[in-house]
Amino acid sequence: MLTQYLDITKEHCPMTFVKTKFALSRLREGDILEVRLTAGEPLDNVPRAAREQGYKVLGVEQIDAVVHKVIIKK
Repeated sequence: MLTQYLDITKEHCPMTFVKTKFALSRLREGDILEVRLTAGEPLDNVPRAAREQGYKVLGVEQIDAVVHKVIIKK
């Protein structure tokens, strides 16, 4: 199992999930993607869209006042 990291804190929707989806597509089954993103629309949309695409969201953690970490398993 491999863990990849993706920082989309400077991106805006829809690029937040486009970049997340592209990163997930490059992983093998069972690999983990750790996505750093900002609160608000990215935090609302990326975990929801990942679940809708069939990925498993293992957790969401707040890093600081603005940045969160979403852990997604392929």
